[in-house]
Amino acid sequence: MTKQLSLLILSFFFTIFTYSQSYTLEGEWYNEEKDAIITIKKKKNKTYSGYITWMKFPKDENGNPKTDPLNPYETLRNRERMGMEIMYNFEYDKDNQWDEGRIYDPKSGNTYKGTITMNSRNRLDLRGYVGISWFGRTSYWTRKIKENI
Repeated sequence: MTKQLSLLILSFFFTIFTYSQSYTLEGEWYNEEKDAIITIKKKKNKTYSGYITWMKFPKDENGNPKTDPLNPYETLRNRERMGMEIMYNFEYDKDNQWDEGRIYDPKSGNTYKGTITMNSRNRLDLRGYVGISWFGRTSYWTRKIKENI
C-alpha cells in the first residue's frame, strides 16, 4: 500500500512539473520563411522585443543594405533593416503566452497587434492581427540551435 501511494504521489508531481513547464522566449529565432533571424530580448521594463540580427539577403539589387521603404513614416524609410526592432511590448501572460505586443512587418510596412504562444522550447507561434485575433495570421518560428563546433 505504501509503495502504491508513493508511486501515485510521484506521478502526480511529475505530471504537474511536466504541464507547468515554462519556456524562455529569449534567444535567436528563424522566421517562418527562414530568411531572417530575430533575436528576442527581455527589456528593463520586463517586456520583450525582437530585433533582426541576420538576413539571408541583407543587400538590395544595387548591393546596398536593405532599408525600410514601405514604412508609413517617411523619416524611417532609409533606416537599415539589419538591427531593426520589429516586435515590441510583449508581456508575459501565463502558460507560455505573451500578449499586448506589436509586430512590424518591413515587407509590407504594416504594424499589427500580436500574441506569442510557445508550444515547445524550440517553437513559437506568433499571431499578428488587426482588431481581434480572429482576423489575423499565425507565423511559426523555430529557435536557432547552436551548433557544436
